[in-house]
Amino acid sequence: MDTLATARHFAADILAHRNKLAGKAEDAARVQFALHQVSKTLHDQHDAHKRETDVVLAHWEGKASEEFERTTARLRKDIRLTADASTEAERVVARVTSTVDGGHTAVQRLADEYIAKAKKLLDDATAVGSRAAMATAIAAAADLAPRYTKQSAATLRKVNGELTEAAGKLRGLRKELRHDGVADRKVEDHPAAGHGKPGKTTPNKATSRGQKAVSAARKELGTRENPPGSNRNPYGPTAAWCSSFATAMWRKAGVDIPILPFTGDVYRWGQRHGKAYGRNSLHDAKPGDVLLFGTGPQSPSTSTHIGIVEKVEGNKVTMIEGNSGDAVRRNTHTLSGSTFYGGVRP
Repeated sequence: MDTLATARHFAADILAHRNKLAGKAEDAARVQFALHQVSKTLHDQHDAHKRETDVVLAHWEGKASEEFERTTARLRKDIRLTADASTEAERVVARVTSTVDGGHTAVQRLADEYIAKAKKLLDDATAVGSRAAMATAIAAAADLAPRYTKQSAATLRKVNGELTEAAGKLRGLRKELRHDGVADRKVEDHPAAGHGKPGKTTPNKATSRGQKAVSAARKELGTRENPPGSNRNPYGPTAAWCSSFATAMWRKAGVDIPILPFTGDVYRWGQRHGKAYGRNSLHDAKPGDVLLFGTGPQSPSTSTHIGIVEKVEGNKVTMIEGNSGDAVRRNTHTLSGSTFYGGVRP
C-alpha cells in the first residue's frame, strides 16, 4: 500500500480548502499590486502637474492666468482624490491579502499535520503486517480526518467573511474612484472585489494552450517581489512562488488547474490527468509545458523549482520562471534528468 497516497486521499477536502485559499491569495495579491501601481502613478502625476503649473504661472499674469490656475487646481484636486482613494483601496486589499495568506498557511499546516499522522498510522499497521491491523489503521485515519476538515472549513469561512467585508469597503470607495475613470475599472472588474473568476478559454489543442501559456508568461517578465526578498507576489500566497506563477499562467491559458504553491502538486495533478511525463521523456517537452527541478514530487526538498518551457533547442531548454532571483526571468538549462525529474503538459 502507498501509505502517503492513502493519507492524501483522506485529506482531499483539506487540500481542496487549501487550493481555494491559494486561488483567493492570487486574486488579492494581483489587485493589491495593481492598486499600488495606480496610486503611485497618480501621486507622481499630481506632483509633476503642480511643478509644471508653477513654472507656467511664474511667467504669466492676467485674467487668463487666473482661470488657468483655477482649472489646474481643480484637476489636481481630482487627481489627488483618485490617488488617495486608490491608496485606501490598496490598504483594504493588503489586509485581505494578509488574512488570506494566513488562512492558506494555517490550512497547509493542518494538511501536513493530518497527512503525517495518518501516514504513521498506516505505516505502523504495514509493519505489523496483518489485515486486522491495517483495517484498524484505515478506520483510525478516516475517523481522524473530519476534525481537521472541520478546522480547515472554519478557516475558509473566516477568510470568505473577510473578503465579503472588504468588498463592501471597496464598493464604498467607488464614487471616489469613478469620478475620473482612472482607477475604478481595476477595482470593480477584479475577482477580489466580489465579481467571479477570470474568464477561461477552451482551446481544442494542447499546443494552443501551450502557446497561450508562453505568451502570458512573457508578459510577466521582469515582475518582481514587492518588497524585494519578501516572497510577496501577484500570483499566489506569500511563499516561494515559482509554482504559483506557473499555474497562474496556465490558468490564463484556459487550463482548469488551481493555484498550486508546491511544485510537487503540479506533477501529481499531471499524473491524475494523464499529462505528466518522467525524466526519460524530457526531449518531448513542448512550449507551454512545465518542467520540474529535483528528484521527485515527494516534498519541497525533492521538488525544488518549476518553470514554463519557452523553447527547446537540442539539449537546451529555455524557460520562463517565477521566483528566479526574486523575479520572473528567462533562463536556459541543459535538458537533463539530473536537473529535471519530469514535466507536465497544460
